[in-house]
Amino acid sequence: MNTDHVENVRIIVAGPRGKMGFEAVQLVHETEHFELAAVVDTRNNGLQVKELAGMPASDAKVFDSMEECLGAVEADVLIDLTTPETGKRHLKLALDHHVSPVIGTTGFTAKEIETYRQIAEEKEIGAIIAPNFAVGAVLMMKFSQMAAKYFSDVEILEMHHDNKLDAPSGTAAKTAALINEVRPPKQQGHPDEKEDIEGARGAEVDGLHIHSIRLPGLVAHQEVIFGGAGQTLTIRHDSFNRRSFMPGVKLAVEQVTQLKTLVYGLENIME
Repeated sequence: MNTDHVENVRIIVAGPRGKMGFEAVQLVHETEHFELAAVVDTRNNGLQVKELAGMPASDAKVFDSMEECLGAVEADVLIDLTTPETGKRHLKLALDHHVSPVIGTTGFTAKEIETYRQIAEEKEIGAIIAPNFAVGAVLMMKFSQMAAKYFSDVEILEMHHDNKLDAPSGTAAKTAALINEVRPPKQQGHPDEKEDIEGARGAEVDGLHIHSIRLPGLVAHQEVIFGGAGQTLTIRHDSFNRRSFMPGVKLAVEQVTQLKTLVYGLENIME
């Protein structure tokens, strides 16, 4: 997408004191055609962003209620990189107030995505939900889908920090879904294999196994390992810090106001 003539975008950021929210505030502050309209925080109601520790010199107001914020502030886009339940609630509120949501949390079911898509289309508002905003991770998923046409045996190993709440990760689940679009269900391993310790083979999706690791020191990492006669193929992506997600968030913000539907997955807006 050519962004040379993108108009000024007024943005609300949810959870500015969170690690991802903090990076989102910095992104908005550093991007010439972005403007921070407000932030929504569980604390510091009524303060200005510049009064929060470590935040840029912005006069944007802090609200402790998303509904109040959306009713009081003129905005084009909401960035929410918080938690699944909060993200779902904020997405619905944003659509109700004709603000385009960019949601970076996992945990949305196919039914929920379709419900929100119908609301977005009825209101002719763009919305984007992305399990992963790292451009490299999206390319990893695309490459994995390509490889799955030639390698039917595949397992996914995803590794995240120990504060991550969901398992498997949204990225791993999305990768498995993309692979299974081109790969017929297949029971992998020995037909008589058994787990001496429950869960040893990980989660299973149409015969594809997903293994989740949670350790301090990790951020977000995934390997997709394919096996064939006499060879293996490993496709790996690593995010070493949360700054790695911001180019994808920037792309989503620039695209979402041009949509009139909900898009699930950053790969659907990458040319």
